[in-house]
Parts: sequence; C-alpha cells; structure tokens
Amino acid sequence: MSREAMYQIIRAPLITEKMTILNETGQIGFKVAIDATKPQIAAAVEALFNVKVASVNTLIQKGKTKRFRGRPGVRSDLKKAIVTLAPGQTIDISTAL
Repeated sequence: MSREAMYQIIRAPLITEKMTILNETGQIGFKVAIDATKPQIAAAVEALFNVKVASVNTLIQKGKTKRFRGRPGVRSDLKKAIVTLAPGQTIDISTAL
C-alpha cells in the first residue's frame, strides 16, 4: 500500500478529552475513510507510525440534521477508529502527523 493510500485511509487523529484518557491505556482514536476496513486501518497505522496494532474497533457517527443559512441540511457521516496498540507501544499524536 502506498503512503498516499495510507493517508487516504487515516484522515486525522481524534483530539478530545475522552481520547486523551484512552491514550493512557494504549488506545488511539483516528478519523478514517468511511469505506475503510479494519485490516486496512491496522496496516496503515502500523506502516505510518512503526507500531504493532493489537486490535481495531470502528464506529460510524451519523451526520446531524442542521440548518445552514436558514435551510435544512445534513452533515456528512464520519467513521472513527479506536486502535489498541500492543503492550509497550506508543504514538505521540502531537508530533507524529
């Protein structure tokens, strides 16, 4: 898999209070492509960050119905991946990407 394809799968890290707490237990959150599979996500994280991935959990956050300039609209769906690293492995999100 090329680096460009890996960056198409792994879009951005999730920087939230909950993800910061999970980071202490060896789990990292990423925004990923909506059509990415768990094996693709694991391979991309292993290649980009040089770590060993133990497991990948994914979820799809449905887009909210909002009003844009007075007209109803819908935000895009978002897929998140919570990657559990093997014991002893870490990723420093602030400098990794």
